[in-house]
Amino acid sequence: MEADIVLGNARRADLLPRVLEYLSSKQRIVDIAPHETGEKFEKMAVSAFHGRTRAFLKIEDGCDRFCSYCIIPYARGRVRSKPLEDLRQEVAALGEQGYREVVLTGINLPAYGKELGLHLCDAVEAACQAPEIRRVRLGSLEPEQLTPEVIARMAKEEKLCPQFHLSLQSGCDETLRRMNRHYTTAEYRKIVQDLREAFPNCAITTDIMVGFAGETEEEFEASLAFAREIAFAKVHVFAYSRRPGTRAYDAPGQVSNKVKEDRSHRMIQLTKATQQAFLQAQTGRVEEVLFEQAKEQGVWEGYTRNYTHVLVPSGKDLSGQLLPVELLEVQGESCVGRLVKEERQ
Repeated sequence: MEADIVLGNARRADLLPRVLEYLSSKQRIVDIAPHETGEKFEKMAVSAFHGRTRAFLKIEDGCDRFCSYCIIPYARGRVRSKPLEDLRQEVAALGEQGYREVVLTGINLPAYGKELGLHLCDAVEAACQAPEIRRVRLGSLEPEQLTPEVIARMAKEEKLCPQFHLSLQSGCDETLRRMNRHYTTAEYRKIVQDLREAFPNCAITTDIMVGFAGETEEEFEASLAFAREIAFAKVHVFAYSRRPGTRAYDAPGQVSNKVKEDRSHRMIQLTKATQQAFLQAQTGRVEEVLFEQAKEQGVWEGYTRNYTHVLVPSGKDLSGQLLPVELLEVQGESCVGRLVKEERQ
């Protein structure tokens, strides 16, 4: 069984016309055009996310980093960015639709504006200017691009949420070098310190890969120790998976699935502990929560500015509201709280 229509990711705007073409001709369509140097950001706008209280806006595509395990620069092409005026208009429109938080996303988000003479800070500032938007959140970030100057500039924006997903991949310098990552653990540590100083009580979240080609037990232990030291608020742990066409595919020292599974378990166990410590540190605080939906009858779920998941009992419909909540205790991967006052904001 095969798909009736196959389009490359540079042809997404053609999807509806191609569906109509297929319905008329009943002929399979395959149209995968290669990416070209200098191509522009595909002009596509979004106006609503049904069933969500947060809006997601992709502002950057492509990547120039060429990590040794990653196929994205070949599959997605080079960096290209949504024009700033388009971004400004779309964020304002989302606010007018009733969304109070917008999440800026991209394949390599900090590279936003590279080809336009702009910077991610310009995108953040433009999004924060939308009058109806109360929160601006950032998607996954390449850490080395967060210089002290960038952090200081972003810290001036009160609407920017203090949650930063800094992709680590490994806490061992030798592994990072083989991955062709563009920072050391010392540089990563300094960036985290700068963020925590500029954004008090911020959440630092990340991705950690285990079992990369050539990763020894000593290197994995170094990665464990670094994850313990940074004390991440949340970590996505995953095992390395070989991708044809990447440099790491044929690299020596491929790690067995059994070892990958063991290392995944150990890393998850450690990072679950740091997550619990972060959640415990949130208790006793009063934080603004954007409520999303009912978790179960009489219990509503939402997120604080630093992306702490919160559960609150209430007989009222809290969906879409921003309300102050006192965080009382930790329950699993959430904080349970009570409303300080029940009024629309």
